Amino acid sequence: MAEQTVPGTATTTTTTFAHGDAEGAGLAVLRLLEQRPTMSQRELSDALGLSLGRTHYILHALLDKGLLKARNFRRSGNKLAYAYVLTPSGMREKLRLTRAFLSRKEAEFEELRRMIAQLKGELSDAER
Repeated sequence: MAEQTVPGTATTTTTTFAHGDAEGAGLAVLRLLEQRPTMSQRELSDALGLSLGRTHYILHALLDKGLLKARNFRRSGNKLAYAYVLTPSGMREKLRLTRAFLSRKEAEFEELRRMIAQLKGELSDAER
């Protein structure tokens, strides 16, 4: 889990996804780009704690699915500067991924609560 302040904003974003969790990484990219569409791939990579190559792969998968659009800055002297804009389907997918993420994390939380209660019971029994 990484906690980052998104450059150019006062927003702190916590990215939580397991290594190899493509949906979690995609959701993190969509969330970050919704907040700051002008983030570079390197800034995304740093914020997500992923390699630049992995970030590039995820970003292009989202572009290929039509969830993001890349637009050049008209006034930018840097021809590689893009703004990444969520499409309507990207917004819907972000909501779907958010619901799935919350559901998964709530289930994990309940399982942890059960395990903690069980372990406390075992400690209590052992101390008697």
